[in-house]
Amino acid sequence: MPGPHPTTAAIRHAVRSVLLGRRPGDLVLVAASGGADSTVLAAAAAFEAPAFGVRVGAVVVDHGVQAGSRGVAAEAAERLVRLGLEPVEVVSVTVPQGGRGLEAAAREARYAALDAAAERHGAALVLLGHTLDDQAEQVLLGLTRGSGARSLAGMASARGRYRRPLLGITRLECRTSAETEGLRWWDDPMNEDPIHLRVRARRALADLERDLGPGVTAALARTADLLRDDAEHLEALAESAVADLGGGPWRVEALAALPRAVRTRVWRRLLLAAGAPAGQLATKHTAACDRLLTGWRGQGPVHVPGGLRVHRSHDRVTIGPPAPVE
Repeated sequence: MPGPHPTTAAIRHAVRSVLLGRRPGDLVLVAASGGADSTVLAAAAAFEAPAFGVRVGAVVVDHGVQAGSRGVAAEAAERLVRLGLEPVEVVSVTVPQGGRGLEAAAREARYAALDAAAERHGAALVLLGHTLDDQAEQVLLGLTRGSGARSLAGMASARGRYRRPLLGITRLECRTSAETEGLRWWDDPMNEDPIHLRVRARRALADLERDLGPGVTAALARTADLLRDDAEHLEALAESAVADLGGGPWRVEALAALPRAVRTRVWRRLLLAAGAPAGQLATKHTAACDRLLTGWRGQGPVHVPGGLRVHRSHDRVTIGPPAPVE
């Protein structure tokens, strides 16, 4: 009897690697959009789970930003039930308009819904269908923003309860697997709308593959893997440095003695701990804070998101709200 298509075998192997070590009876949820990537992920999880005694369910998040999205989510859920997943839940979320943009708002709402579903069902893991192409697009977007190693490191294969088994699998391989397995999926029209930055990155990546030769996508994803090791080491050093520094005010000498690659991460941690919103905190803010150490000329406080002020007075630095007006 012939085995599965090579792409299906590769996807199943990737999922099997994630399920290793799970305890019998554990519930693993698949974050499913109805697209080809999450559909083959769900199918592979349903195929592999019995060998480990693991239960597999799914959460379909309806973002409600397109006409007919409720029907699309319901159809996706029906297909997942037919694959043998249980429980399968459709969760509707509200995506705020404006602010940081539709993509960022939808992502934030989606992860909040997935976290809530995992808690509600007592899930051990949540599987995400991001592919090698998604990873490459993430790195390309980071390059256009002039981001540091953390952003260029792309998406981690494992973080908290989340796992991304398909980061070594291409989008084309997912579609090939779906076709050979006779799986139906839904193509989101938003994935073709150039108003979205990620769609433009996808098209730019295709142009680079054509103009520079095949392998650009894989090379960008490989770069993310290499940078992630460096970024995680620097993050660990920063975490240790913050613990050593203790509560503020902080001595200028102690901060300035840290290597810059560690110090910028320390600044970010100190600002977040003081209440700066993570989504609004940018490199320009940590760089301005660092100039209080490296380019001190008696300048006034640095304004950072969250209504905070970073102020240097002689040999001490403080972070807090602005001083009350007398």
